[in-house]
Amino acid sequence: MTFCLDTKIIKPENDITIKNAVILLHGYGGDGNDISMLTLNWRRFLPNTIFLCPNGHEKCLINPSGYQWFDLTKDDPLYILEESKKAEIKLKQFIEEVKKEYNLDNRKICLSGFSQGCMMSINLGLTSSDRFNCVVGFSGKIIHQEDLKVRKKNSTDILLIHGDSDEVVSSNHLLEAKDFFLRNNVNIETYLVKNCGHNIPIEASSIALNYIRKKFI
Repeated sequence: MTFCLDTKIIKPENDITIKNAVILLHGYGGDGNDISMLTLNWRRFLPNTIFLCPNGHEKCLINPSGYQWFDLTKDDPLYILEESKKAEIKLKQFIEEVKKEYNLDNRKICLSGFSQGCMMSINLGLTSSDRFNCVVGFSGKIIHQEDLKVRKKNSTDILLIHGDSDEVVSSNHLLEAKDFFLRNNVNIETYLVKNCGHNIPIEASSIALNYIRKKFI
């Protein structure tokens, strides 16, 4: 099947039956190939899982060789929110295609992402009519708290991981998100990585993997 987004797909080895899916969303200016590096380790411990790493629906205006989920050239919260909602529409279509293609429901899908991809995963995870298995986010934040509070439809479990030295998305956003989720009845786990900037170190990857493994059991 051809999905609505150009996607790097990593299937289980040796034609093992697909029971779960992890959808990995890249950061601003990245692509599916970038974020797929996480699967080099994860796939060994999640043998029944298919990994799908779509490219953003727009070319990145700052880095034309990469993609974006929403434009960041305007420092306007409402503009960013509206642009992110356009990406949500496309990603929701993509998720429905994945569910149909591999005969999965939301409970068998983990949404994960880095930076902008984390932000999209949070919104997708909590505004769906049905809960997802979990959301795992790296170095992100809630795009617009008031909007998410109004549109929230479920309480998908969430793990957020952030570097304490992140120079792009401040780690303060991790604390703000945790407070929001606790106030809105979402099970939230957080982890702050010491001496880590805006990237996903091995420590963060391992913590995320262990969380997903437990959720997929």
